[in-house]
Amino acid sequence: MSSLAQNAVSKVQTTIAVVSSGEGDEVSLFTMSDKKITDLIYATHVHADDNFDEDSLFLIVQNILSRATQSIEKLVQGSQVHVENVEEGTHAKANFNVPLCTLKSINSEICCNAPGEETAHKTTLAILNKLSNYSWEAKAVLALAALALEFGDFWLLAQLYQSDPLAKQLAILKRVPTLINPSELPKRRQAILEVSNLIKTTMRVIAMFNEFEKLSVYDHKDIPCLTTVFDHLPVDVYWSILTITACATKVSILISEEPDRPHDLAPYAQKIHYILNQLVMQLTICRRQLEEAEAYRKIKKVMRTPTGIVEIFKALIFSNDNVVLPLIDGSTNKTVTLEVLKGRTVYMLFSSLDITDDDITLLKPIHDDIISKKKETNYAIVWIPIVEQWTEELKNKYETLRKKMSWHSLQLFTPIAGIKFVKEEWRFQGKPILVVINPQGKVENLNAFHLIRVWGLKAFPFNKQVEEKIDREHHWIGSVVNNIHPTIETWVKEEKYIFFYGGNDNELIQTFTKKVTALVNDPFIKEAKVKIELFCVGKNAEGGEDHGILRRFWTGIESLFFSKAHKDVADPVRLEIQKLLSYKNESAWAVLSKGSSVVTTGHGSALLKVVEEFDSWKAAIKVKGFEVAFKEYYAKVTETVRHCSRLDVPTVAGKAPDTMKCPECPRVMETYASYKCCHVDGPHH
Repeated sequence: MSSLAQNAVSKVQTTIAVVSSGEGDEVSLFTMSDKKITDLIYATHVHADDNFDEDSLFLIVQNILSRATQSIEKLVQGSQVHVENVEEGTHAKANFNVPLCTLKSINSEICCNAPGEETAHKTTLAILNKLSNYSWEAKAVLALAALALEFGDFWLLAQLYQSDPLAKQLAILKRVPTLINPSELPKRRQAILEVSNLIKTTMRVIAMFNEFEKLSVYDHKDIPCLTTVFDHLPVDVYWSILTITACATKVSILISEEPDRPHDLAPYAQKIHYILNQLVMQLTICRRQLEEAEAYRKIKKVMRTPTGIVEIFKALIFSNDNVVLPLIDGSTNKTVTLEVLKGRTVYMLFSSLDITDDDITLLKPIHDDIISKKKETNYAIVWIPIVEQWTEELKNKYETLRKKMSWHSLQLFTPIAGIKFVKEEWRFQGKPILVVINPQGKVENLNAFHLIRVWGLKAFPFNKQVEEKIDREHHWIGSVVNNIHPTIETWVKEEKYIFFYGGNDNELIQTFTKKVTALVNDPFIKEAKVKIELFCVGKNAEGGEDHGILRRFWTGIESLFFSKAHKDVADPVRLEIQKLLSYKNESAWAVLSKGSSVVTTGHGSALLKVVEEFDSWKAAIKVKGFEVAFKEYYAKVTETVRHCSRLDVPTVAGKAPDTMKCPECPRVMETYASYKCCHVDGPHH
């Protein structure tokens, strides 16, 4: 015996010991981990012979077992069962050579075994040893073929028993009359059907292996689920062969003189049904991944040479060119064809069904004030919900949301064809994005929400040209703060100095408020006619928390950051915005502006130190002015007081740069992923 064979036999013996280990206690196969099974069965595997044609053998086996199980149902249930004709649409290759010796060798293993898990396990490993040179899929097919050889033969003789003298004699040798005798059949009916159904289920599992094999010709990067399937395939093959062995044992018992000998197939049936369900689910995922990958390539090709907005829309949404669903016009609640988009700039609103009323409200003025009132037929908004798997509950939620929108909505209760493209190229990650595409099908803005949140209708039509114009003509802090409190707009117009500040350290915030108030009332400041105001972001007039203002402020700052993040050169404004964002979760932060122009942005403790040490720099005000004197002393303070710059940026719309320079020193910032949930809409159950 070769060393390889000896090792395999040793492994089998060890395994049997494991199954029946303990002080008389048995360890069930059905509680054994997949890893343990994998470790055991890999000892039986040498290499895969790719020359063996398991597909042809499986076609023969499928035809045999389909006819045999139909014969069983017809015999056992009589006229109560409807038997369909078995179509042999495909045949084995003409030159296929049946490995008869191998099948007989396997047959010798599975026939006339004693019932029990231990025997079934031992037999399965013995079969795997004999088939060590075959692929995992071929092992399962050969084991099933060995069963079909005996099982098919048995039921063929059962059919010919009454009409053919030769068949009658052979049937006696095979103990066919024992099973089909009218006086005995009723006692064994349920057990016979149980075996038949389990064989059919096992055959379906093995057929699934072939379906995955067909998909393996594609790039596995396109179908990542395939890796999981093929990694688990040896374990699934083990359970398939184990079930085949258990079925063969049950048949042996049924044709014996002791048909009631205990051999429960229920655990095998439960396991093999579970495997089948898993494979069906994984096949669905694999096919969907393949469709997404093919749609992705198609869309990329269309996007390179766009011919028009309608063609882009079709490629993004529909996997089948012949099936094009209409849109629903929210203003009339009627369906319209895609032709209504022709010649228009389309704002494609991609969102999950968790889109908030705030996001919907943000778009209302665009549709109501521009598209509807001004009859701007050159523009259209279309809501495209991104849902991986629709349910009745989600369909109802869709209808509720759609009724809140006066623009067009797509009603497609399957995932859109371009879901992979939208996620990877346009970086959709759950938060709503508004992609602007011109009539020729060219993308003009990957996410107009950033412009809309800060500038509203002033930024219409939300393309790059308008974005650059606003960038040149407007100060960033004014665009954010003017909308959060009516008094601020007056302060900005009067060109007052304004301290905007906040943070999570209430004691530090109170100290900052007290010290800046003292600065405002300092006789020197009053004499110099320096007008200073304070605004604590996130606090209302009574000093309580105002999460609405806080959320609008930081959303505005983040939107400004993204509107500038795509630029190659980091201008001073972007650096100030970036610096402020890095202080968002610190104990305290502050921005000093003059009107809508930012003087400086910093950590609360550093700016507090500048205010506290006013006597050290106030003389410079007479010579240089308040603004220059403040900035120079702040620069001096920050030479000795340094804080880490940590930047938590929401990942939306592909605007965040790959690398980012620190806003406070020349280094490139370290990169981290940060995840956060603010429970803005309250708890969800």
